Amino acid sequence: MTPAFPHLLAPLDLGFLRLANRVVMGSMHTGLEEHPAGLGPLTEFYTARARGGVGLIVTGGVAPNQEGALSAGTIGLTSPAQCAAHRALTDAVHAAGSPILMQILHAGRYAMHPQCVAPSALQAPISPFRPRALEEADIWRTLEDFVRCAQLAREAGYDGVEIMGSEGYLLNQFCAPCSNQRQDDWGGTPAQRQRLSRLVVRQIRAALGPQFVLMFRLSLLDLVAGGSPWSEVLSLAQDLQQEGVDIMDCGFGWHESRIPTIATLVPRAAFRHHIQRLKQHLEIPVVATNRINDPTLAEELLQSGVADLVSLARPLLADPDFVRKAQAGQPERINTCIACNQACLDQIFVGQRASCLVNPWACHEAESTWTHTFAPRRIAVVGAGPAGLSCALTLAQRGHTVTLFEEQAAIGGQFRLAQQIPGKEEFAQTLRYFHTELTHCEITWRLGQRAQCADLLSFEHVVLACGVRPRQPLIPGIEHPLVVSYQALLAGEVRAGARVAIIGAGGIGFDVAEFLTHQHPGADPIAAFEAFWGIDAKGNAQGSLGPASVPPPHRAVWLLQRKPGKPGESLGKTTGWAKRALLQKRGVHTWSKVRYLAIDAHGLHLSVDDVPQYLALDTIVLCAGQESRQELLAPLQQAGVACTLIGGAWQAGELDAQRAIAQGTHLGLTL
Repeated sequence: MTPAFPHLLAPLDLGFLRLANRVVMGSMHTGLEEHPAGLGPLTEFYTARARGGVGLIVTGGVAPNQEGALSAGTIGLTSPAQCAAHRALTDAVHAAGSPILMQILHAGRYAMHPQCVAPSALQAPISPFRPRALEEADIWRTLEDFVRCAQLAREAGYDGVEIMGSEGYLLNQFCAPCSNQRQDDWGGTPAQRQRLSRLVVRQIRAALGPQFVLMFRLSLLDLVAGGSPWSEVLSLAQDLQQEGVDIMDCGFGWHESRIPTIATLVPRAAFRHHIQRLKQHLEIPVVATNRINDPTLAEELLQSGVADLVSLARPLLADPDFVRKAQAGQPERINTCIACNQACLDQIFVGQRASCLVNPWACHEAESTWTHTFAPRRIAVVGAGPAGLSCALTLAQRGHTVTLFEEQAAIGGQFRLAQQIPGKEEFAQTLRYFHTELTHCEITWRLGQRAQCADLLSFEHVVLACGVRPRQPLIPGIEHPLVVSYQALLAGEVRAGARVAIIGAGGIGFDVAEFLTHQHPGADPIAAFEAFWGIDAKGNAQGSLGPASVPPPHRAVWLLQRKPGKPGESLGKTTGWAKRALLQKRGVHTWSKVRYLAIDAHGLHLSVDDVPQYLALDTIVLCAGQESRQELLAPLQQAGVACTLIGGAWQAGELDAQRAIAQGTHLGLTL
């Protein structure tokens, strides 16, 4: 029988190592690398993905020396004494069925400690530390450290190493003019800036021989001013192939770049044309990366010759069984990564352990307490938003009899509204996943039915996940027809005019501003994305940066907040800057320290920093917070029915889908 994804599931023979399929688990730092229990939790994490059928696993970055560590506690491999712990990890992954590479990452000036070093003493804009410029002797010692780290990796049982030469880390810093201002043998010309990368590969290959996988993560587009142009990138790639690289992995954008590369507003496979262009010039396998979260897309990239393998990092946080489900011809059962970054990158960049919004067990595999119930109960879940869906699914999977009430005709709650936001279309995939899995569990659906207390009295437990209602601010004239709720706007019940004010500049306010200012990208969303953010499609400019082309705004929008400070400060660390930049490019006015005085037939009376203003408006959208819906709680308690509040019904505040899904899942495990 022909598999559903013949190219994705085809083996790849490297001559000395055979990969079962073309799926690479891309490198990512999880925070488990610094776990106080040692590498045991990280071993559980990788083993789960190996059992899920991944063809090749690449670890998070391992430092070759102390200077190169991302932070003071970051994992390294610098002495034979450390090999035993790594050997336990590699043995477990091999027993589960996957080969594994260790990524060697020297952070350079991105290291978050005062001992950081770099080609030149130039401080990175995202770092608090100014690096020390490496002396000639330091560079040779660093080269030796790379080689020793690779030798120790083989001793620890790894099948090979990936050399991190992308995302603005040390080797990438040497290659780019903006971070390498040396005029000695390690700078000044492209060949001299690339010298360290070539020598790292040459000496590792010489030390470890041909039967050891050597993968290199190459920065195809630096996306920073003064980055390498395409001609230099291609020259380096061809040189590295000659030096002995087995597989070329593709990277895009430095961490300091002001162009988004992996957030949900980036189109799927947005950099496919750049990957294919590289592949045309190389004979070794090339790995496609960035915003590939669906087996059908991965299959198309491989079938059309864009690449030879596909890298999935966050998608394997979302679902460790991604490959197994593709093999079974059940892609609809994959818990799809929505590229929100909330629980993974946002947490890592503030020193917390990564997880996943749609899969709370990601990076918590060693703590899983899932058990099938021996005492099934009849449980009602009221509300089919993220909290209710996750709770209902967990309860049903454990064997409880679940009835799900939802007053709307479709599931989703706030998530169903969020998928209307341009750039958040992926949220529909989470609802598809929940609907599919709940259908397999054969729960009882009560869609389009608003639960009343009488409907719930016969259940042994009631989970109240009723969500929220918008808060109505006390502004004279708030009942005027100019004023609409964000729910009505996003649901298509009302349309906004040409001049719009948004009251409230939290996450929902920013989403509404994006919704109101978005213009359809036309037939080619990737071309529109590159034009909007100023990516040179041909890569001839330094860093592949070109002039941005932003369509003129089709409506005037004001985004208003009461508190002082910059609107959007509370948005996600790795995506908030992009959302703020997007609205700035579209001419959205963002005002702070606003007092709302009155609304009349023509607009909004207000003061900004105590200066009176008047906005003539066609529409005013309320995004002024939410209140929990708890109207069923008191009557159920009075009737003696056990019940629990979760999600927005438990705490409104700033809506948090990560918290809601985690809370629903954990309640489902404990009832």
